[in-house]
Amino acid sequence: MSSTTTEKAPQLTRVLRLPAIVLFGLTYMSPVAVFTTYGIVGAETGGHLPAAYVLALAVMLLTAHSYGRMVRSFPAAGSAYKYSQKVFGGHVGFLTGWTLMLDYLFLPMVSFLLAGIYLHAQFPGVPQGVWSVLALLLVLAFNVIGVKFVSKVTAIIMGATAVLLAVFVALAGAKSNVPAGELFDSFVPASDQWSLLAGGAAILALSFLGFDAVSTLAEEAHNPRRTVPLGIILTTAIGGGLFILVAWVGALVRPDNNFTDPDSAGAELMRTVGGGAMSTAFTVVYVMGCIGSAMVSQASVSRIIFSMGRDGLLPQRVFGRLNPRFGTPVGALIAVSTVALLSVALTLDQAVVMINFGALAAFSMVNLSVIKHYLTGPKRSLTPRSLLINGLLPGLGFASTVWLWTSLTGETFVVGLVWMAVGVVLLAITTRFFTRRPPELHMGMEDEDLTPGVPGAHRETTADPVS
Repeated sequence: MSSTTTEKAPQLTRVLRLPAIVLFGLTYMSPVAVFTTYGIVGAETGGHLPAAYVLALAVMLLTAHSYGRMVRSFPAAGSAYKYSQKVFGGHVGFLTGWTLMLDYLFLPMVSFLLAGIYLHAQFPGVPQGVWSVLALLLVLAFNVIGVKFVSKVTAIIMGATAVLLAVFVALAGAKSNVPAGELFDSFVPASDQWSLLAGGAAILALSFLGFDAVSTLAEEAHNPRRTVPLGIILTTAIGGGLFILVAWVGALVRPDNNFTDPDSAGAELMRTVGGGAMSTAFTVVYVMGCIGSAMVSQASVSRIIFSMGRDGLLPQRVFGRLNPRFGTPVGALIAVSTVALLSVALTLDQAVVMINFGALAAFSMVNLSVIKHYLTGPKRSLTPRSLLINGLLPGLGFASTVWLWTSLTGETFVVGLVWMAVGVVLLAITTRFFTRRPPELHMGMEDEDLTPGVPGAHRETTADPVS
């Protein structure tokens, strides 16, 4: 759809307030995900997992700040795709969104795969693939109903997660026998271990993708210029704090980091802390966390696809429309679910290698977008305060993100670069070999009038419009 089209574009309905937004982001991050890579990153960093999380959190907070700055100017669905499109143009925007989709498309698949693995371990008579498909269908149904319903489910999941983590921290603290002088050794790496920390932090960046997911809810949030930036920072800080706390307490119980199987170190750590009952409770909450993470990650990527379809960069008839009853992007949700069916065919190692390349590349573009938009664009300001918050901080975010990006494995780069090449080909076809500008829709969302409207769509709130 071109910018001259007079037909009103479909818009999502504003139903989310700050608590629901933060819960959405934390469920995406899934605090129990700390146990997924606990043994792997712990071994890679020489037992300094908490330090790796501190480094990852510092980098993510810088980038979260940049997302918050961009949401203030462009409170619309689309995330990094929308920001880079508005600041750098349609071609760069498309490639940024395409690269980011590599992670978002495979994140639900990884969650379904993990849910299948753990449920199959508990009920070996049912094949792993069956559990994965059942979880997929459940998540798809929840997301079709709508994001307000999803927010209620995420509250339940986060409640169960909070109870599990609180019990774990209490039991682990009681079992710790580390001398007082060594309590914080896991935070202090040797001078020759910083490169190992960077590699570990690059893997852990996957755990922080929840704050990016929050930015995709801008069209469904009340007063998005305030709630979404605050939700992004709170999600990043709270999630990162939980990751660091759990990793540190775990290091106090098992300072040797010597697990039988690094892939299942979380379950082994739980047995060490609380025996079989704790291990069973962990499995139940972990599967709930996988389903919750898949649910919100599917909701997030479907809104990016919807935004690109609405702009005409993907087939609009399929991806750029909302379901008239539920007001949700059903076409995009089905597409994401179809890709997630790969969870019945791929191994966990094969799936994980596809993650992080696109996210870190997109994070870099968001940091650059802040600098260009606020220091050289229409909102140009060169005051000392602006140079700090729109220049220095996003500049540090860009540099640190690139540092983590270059710490990824060679196999990850191969997969990522091939995916980018496919995007370039698709963009060339869409623009007739770059002789035409990519279609761009005037969102009507950059001014102060943020009143939503989806003619004929099912509305999930009776609240007054937000101005």
